Amino acid sequence: MTHTRIRRFNTRDTYPEQNLDNDLCQAVATRGGTTLWMRGQCPQNLDDAKSIGSHDPVEQTHKVMQNIRQLIEEAGGRMEHLVKVVVYITDVRNREAVYRTMGEYIKGVHPVSTGLVVQALARPEWLVEIDATAVIPD
Repeated sequence: MTHTRIRRFNTRDTYPEQNLDNDLCQAVATRGGTTLWMRGQCPQNLDDAKSIGSHDPVEQTHKVMQNIRQLIEEAGGRMEHLVKVVVYITDVRNREAVYRTMGEYIKGVHPVSTGLVVQALARPEWLVEIDATAVIPD
């Protein structure tokens, strides 16, 4: 099974005024496989739910994306099976840092993406949360 990525684009073209480089698309079509619905991932350890202790949006995003990658791999998949992300940030000034960091993990993947600025997340030290969905081939 191959996911069909419809209308691929890169954010450097969509947002030329921002320093972004994210491979995204307008839609993803899948057929068969196992859909992996992930809880919104935050900058905390998967094993003990402890926050990473950093207030840096880049470090927090690295941890979030590492968690997403780990969960996909534990389910038998790879990052290329990622089809959708919803990014929640608490400060629009962190948007570029969060998206640049996320872009390191989705290079060549082209998931669909929605971004929201929210007032707060479940813990006051969290700056970013990413809800992700993957479809892993049979």
